[in-house]
Amino acid sequence: MSAGVQRRWQGLLFVAPFLLLYCTILIYPLLKGAWLSLYRVDLFGGGTFVGLGNYGRLFADPVFWQSMANTLLLALMIVPLLTAIALALALALNRATRGAAILRGVFFSSAVLSVTIVTLIWRFVLAPDAGLLGELWTAAGWAPLPFLSDQSLVLPALAVTTIWWSVGFPMLLFLAGLQQIPHDMYEAAALDGAGRWTTFTKVTLPALKRTTILVFMLQTAAQLQLFGQSQLLTAGGPSGASRTAVLFLFESAFGRWELGYASAAAEVLFVLIVAVTLTQYALTGRPGADNAR
Repeated sequence: MSAGVQRRWQGLLFVAPFLLLYCTILIYPLLKGAWLSLYRVDLFGGGTFVGLGNYGRLFADPVFWQSMANTLLLALMIVPLLTAIALALALALNRATRGAAILRGVFFSSAVLSVTIVTLIWRFVLAPDAGLLGELWTAAGWAPLPFLSDQSLVLPALAVTTIWWSVGFPMLLFLAGLQQIPHDMYEAAALDGAGRWTTFTKVTLPALKRTTILVFMLQTAAQLQLFGQSQLLTAGGPSGASRTAVLFLFESAFGRWELGYASAAAEVLFVLIVAVTLTQYALTGRPGADNAR
């Protein structure tokens, strides 16, 4: 065996544990889901081959389309605002002081909470009768707003809850990006007489392009899979106004035991996430393109 072939086999053996785990927990379930989507099958196994019947039924289901619309609307509410807030926090806390370090820990602390704890906290905040906001509204002489039972308010309530929970991780990504910007660039901008806004738009934002793209792509993929907040805070109500795509397929699989139908919904959601992510990637340009010039 030649030295080159031996090195290739050594490399394959080195990555084999990761590849095995990756195929077991990601590739196999993906292929299994695609196979199940072609069958009428329940949780007890067996099943009848229906081809694209599940997809035809899915595309004619108004509840499915409502859940997809809710999911896309939530992503539009959450991702831009979450990115902007995370960037603002990173800019404000990018200081080597004890106070900034404490505040970084405070803002990141919500990210380590489970979705159950987060929804429990916000249920106490949003409840109109005895919640924090209800008490504040009453103290101000206003009628409390039914955030979780009003069709026009429930999605913004879920968006606020998710932003509060998720802001810590993108903030850290932006902090890491800010700390990679050479200080010489700011010194050169100061010597040229650039103000704060000019420095931010001409130095900081261009240097954070790759980080911003990464945050946008990660958060878009995450919010298109939003599930726990919708299930635990509102159970998809009122009248399906907060039912997300993942909650729809959860209800189909474990509520109505239609595993094949739920698998078809999962495959459509997967294609949507891939399409949105690739579209973002194409519109913003390759992250490494600037460095290649």
